[in-house]
Amino acid sequence: MRRLTLALPGNEELAHSLAQACGSEVGGIEIRRFPDGESYVRLHGDPLGRPVDLVCTLARPDPQFLSLVFAADAARELGASEVNLVAPYLAYMRQDKRFQEGESVTSLSFARLVSSTFDKLLTVDPHLHRHPTLSAVYTIPTKALHAAPLLADWIVQHVEKPLVVGPDEESEQWVGAIAARIGVPHAVLRKTRHGDRSVDIDAPDLSAWRDRTPVLVDDIASSGRTLAMAAHKLVEQGMRRPECVVVHALFAEDAWTQLAPLFFRITSTDAVPHASNRIALAPLFAQALLSGQTDPCG
Repeated sequence: MRRLTLALPGNEELAHSLAQACGSEVGGIEIRRFPDGESYVRLHGDPLGRPVDLVCTLARPDPQFLSLVFAADAARELGASEVNLVAPYLAYMRQDKRFQEGESVTSLSFARLVSSTFDKLLTVDPHLHRHPTLSAVYTIPTKALHAAPLLADWIVQHVEKPLVVGPDEESEQWVGAIAARIGVPHAVLRKTRHGDRSVDIDAPDLSAWRDRTPVLVDDIASSGRTLAMAAHKLVEQGMRRPECVVVHALFAEDAWTQLAPLFFRITSTDAVPHASNRIALAPLFAQALLSGQTDPCG
């Protein structure tokens, strides 16, 4: 029986691409507010006896999470054989320990809520730091897909003589893999973070690569401070105006307006809907869903 793909509002484009890649039926979710502010949720499409894939990027999770849970519960109550969450961006991975007395470790709480609602979780390049894998915090089968090959392929197809540049030492392995895939050089900057909005960037001597186009790659563009400072450091060394390629285009507050003038072009995957989206993730998700590939439960 064909899968049923349902999208939370704002995720329709990715859901349609995913359904096309999977040969699924596309349904719909109707969401509105009652006068008292509570949510009304109705599914359009019959879940009975088939897998249901709910598509919802969680870049801004708080306003939509209850509706997501209501939709998942409705699908299960209406007879879905399984209810999966396709969340290209996975929220609440930052607070992975109690830094100060009394703090909520939100990554654990959020994982518990998601695990109690869905049968499987699929996401792309989650921001794992102290948690070694998703299975360390989620108790359902999970799959963390990797966008690096897609970024590499886009760079080699659209940038002439690229130099792949990582913004900090943590990106060394990731940047190196992207560069190796397409046979181009790479460099890594050094970052010192002083807080959520304050960073220092040091760049190595890049004079040997001035005939190349620097391509800054990162997993997340949020405040944009790191990318902005890195762009300035590259230009200061006489490099060409850089390109920027990121997985998750969060662009919090005024980040986009601050970053756009600094780069020749900013490109992102469609993990978070944005005008910079040029790299499609639907084939990655479709392959994982159709193959049933997931990592062991925690």
